[in-house]
Amino acid sequence: MSSTTQSTTKPIGFYQIAAADPGRPAIIDPDGTVLTFGELLARVNRVSRALYAHGLTAGDTVAVAVHNGHEYLEVMLATGQVGMFFVPVNWHLTPSEMLYIIHDSESKMVIVDAEQAATLPLDELPEHRFVIGGAVEGWRPYSELGAGESSETPPNRRFGSVMGYTSGTTGNPKGVRSTVFPEGEPEPVIESVYAGLATRYEVTVDKGVHLVCSPIYHAAPSGHSYAFLHLGHTVVIMGKFDAEGVLQAIERHRVTSLHMVPTHFSRMLRLPEEVRAKYDLSSLEAVIHAGAPCPVPVKQQMIEWLGPVLWEYLASTEGGVSLVGSEEWLTKPGTVGRPQPNAIVKILDEEGKEVPTGQPGTIYFGVPGVGPTFEYHNAPEKTAATRRAGLATVGDYGYFDEDGYVFLLDRRTDLIISGGVNIYPAEIEQALITHPAVADVAVIGVPDPDWGQNVLAVVQPAADAVPGDELADDLRAHCAGQLASFKIPRRFEFRSDFPRTETGKLQRRKLRDIYAGPAAS
Repeated sequence: MSSTTQSTTKPIGFYQIAAADPGRPAIIDPDGTVLTFGELLARVNRVSRALYAHGLTAGDTVAVAVHNGHEYLEVMLATGQVGMFFVPVNWHLTPSEMLYIIHDSESKMVIVDAEQAATLPLDELPEHRFVIGGAVEGWRPYSELGAGESSETPPNRRFGSVMGYTSGTTGNPKGVRSTVFPEGEPEPVIESVYAGLATRYEVTVDKGVHLVCSPIYHAAPSGHSYAFLHLGHTVVIMGKFDAEGVLQAIERHRVTSLHMVPTHFSRMLRLPEEVRAKYDLSSLEAVIHAGAPCPVPVKQQMIEWLGPVLWEYLASTEGGVSLVGSEEWLTKPGTVGRPQPNAIVKILDEEGKEVPTGQPGTIYFGVPGVGPTFEYHNAPEKTAATRRAGLATVGDYGYFDEDGYVFLLDRRTDLIISGGVNIYPAEIEQALITHPAVADVAVIGVPDPDWGQNVLAVVQPAADAVPGDELADDLRAHCAGQLASFKIPRRFEFRSDFPRTETGKLQRRKLRDIYAGPAAS
């Protein structure tokens, strides 16, 4: 059934909702501009037809590196109804890093912001190039893409997918390509993929408001905004994260859902109590988070503040593992939930055998009757390296408790092995973050000739804290009350900030590079 077919059944997904209720607000841009579902559908249909007009067909790829705005979702929806792959590109990457993704994904068209277009060599780009936000020689304005096309539903509709590139811990990023790419029109796929979203997060089924406060090119904010738009919700897009700005947006737009990472929580909790108290946040139905282990005290404070609306999941671009709501989490503080109904999850040791309950191992996942549902584009050897026992892993390390709840310890690559003993940075970070003098903390392993690795804590002091030996001694004593002696950091370093991605994820690799040598000043 196409999006223009009359039906007595409830509209399914963006395309049908837009046809049935064109006046409903779809996207509110960072500058406050409102696009209705009908206006957005007309744009989407024109862009879909323009893709055909430029010679692209189902299975081809479009790379997009743009700042937060409606254009991102517009192209995502346009490729999503003509069977093409949408490749989001982090616009903070260097030109060579961006070119690698464009070439590896075999993109037939690129759409980028003017800031990035000016840095990319034309002779290394595909013929079809469009720029947003200014004129750049050799690039056509994005406004011309589809300008002469009909706004009617395009022919040959079929579901299109996203091929996201994972940053990884070493080497070049890998394109994650679905191996269960479905045939046929998008609506049946949208219904099967997104229909359970409202039930999963216990939000209003039909109308709501979803806030994007992270870089939209990242898989989680992108995927959730896309999903909520398919539910008929309005998507409000912020230009960038701002702690008080988020509170203002929630109150102004009566936001019902948003996606965040634990770093956002810490920054919001640091706002003065009088600032946090002056905004009406009662519209919130789901505050969804992932991206890193969330310190238990931080999450407890968020639930006390906002109520039992927090939802945490463990997932990656490659697939989902588990999910947990606030009330369930409070009975199992620290868990990332139990496996979702459509997931098989096993904890395996180095030999591929399941470990006993309570014992740590590598988390493997898949779909019942299917197994892994992805492969790495142009990298069969990297795909094969993730497989074991008919499942796949991205390197997360954790364990099952006696009730079947998953507890995430760390990425296997972040594990510290000192004197043959496994030490998990997240556990130490959770202990240190509760100290009033600590604004933020990252724990890493550094080389040691005798022990293999030693534990180093890199601390961002609170505004009124004085970094130095006295504070380091105080933090050691604080840890001693919560951690075994071998887990207590032997070394503390203090710095004013941390290297993080735009989504707030800590870049431990950069910290390891900085502090791999002797004690720094």
